Parts: sequence; C-alpha cells; structure tokens
Amino acid sequence: MSEDKYSKEETRSFKIGLYTALVLGAIGGYFVLGKSSIKHVEDGDYYQVFARYNRTDGLLVGDTVRLSGMNVGKVIDAKLDDHFKAVLTLEIKEGIHIPDDSSASIVSSSILGTKYIEIEPGGSEDYIPAGGEFSYTQDAMVVEELLDRIVGIGKANRENQAKKCRPDNVADAQANQNS
Repeated sequence: MSEDKYSKEETRSFKIGLYTALVLGAIGGYFVLGKSSIKHVEDGDYYQVFARYNRTDGLLVGDTVRLSGMNVGKVIDAKLDDHFKAVLTLEIKEGIHIPDDSSASIVSSSILGTKYIEIEPGGSEDYIPAGGEFSYTQDAMVVEELLDRIVGIGKANRENQAKKCRPDNVADAQANQNS
C-alpha cells in the first residue's frame, strides 16, 4: 500500500481552511449564544412585569420599554397563553414605580422603524408590583391595515363627491326646489 503524501502547499491550504472554519464557528457561536440573554445598557437591578396583547407584530425580544420617552427597560421574553394571546415579560429598572392603571402600547419609532413599548402612566397611587401585569394594553398597528383603511376612506369620499356632482342629481335638486 502506498501512503498518500500531501505537498507542503496542500497541507498549508488545509490548515488555513481549518483555522478559518474554527474562527467562523467561534464567531457564529458567540452571536447565537449571546442572543439568548438580554443585556441592559445600564447596570442595576430590574424587576419583571407582564403585558398581554392580541398582536405584537414587529416587536421583538430585546426591544426597548419607554416611559415618557426615556428607556426604562427591555422586553426579555414572549410566549403565547392558553387563549393565544402574546404574553410579554418586561424588565423595568428598579426604582421606577408604574401606577397600576397605566397602559402599555406597542408603538413604532417611524412608519418603517423599529417597535417598542411605550408606557403611559396612569393617575393611581397604587403601583404594579414585581410579577404584576398591565391592565390596559394596546396592540401593534399593522402598517398594511392602516393603509387599507386610509384607501377605503378615500374611495368612499370620492364616491360621495362623484354622486354630488352628477347632472341627474343636480336636476333632481332643482326640481325639488321648484316644488
């Protein structure tokens, strides 16, 4: 039997390919494993609250939670309940007390921008406790549905204007005035 001998160039190419594959695998592993935990920009303690929605279109785990335009937390988990509603787990910075009649709305930073949760504080003197849930939530607005509504309203207005401008309606209106 003859042993296969590789030239120095083939051995060198093989080693470079192997090292490249290992480095790419390490980088890929870092991103995959790094996405499993959500890190906050600011250090400190956080507490969890829950929000239940019918739709969360475009909102992702890791997105921001804001109160009065200021970042106060992150979405750290999303799952479905028994009634097929999305239950989001929010981590809120310790020391920020949210009135228990506050609402949590999914809003967008622009028409095609990222989504986040905006908390509108209520007037209650009682606060949502750690592990508590928002009583009032507003689902994400889907841009396609909004555009369909706008187009529908425009079509209805155009039809109404066209009916008012028809000659037979003008003649009928004049006949009614002469009566």
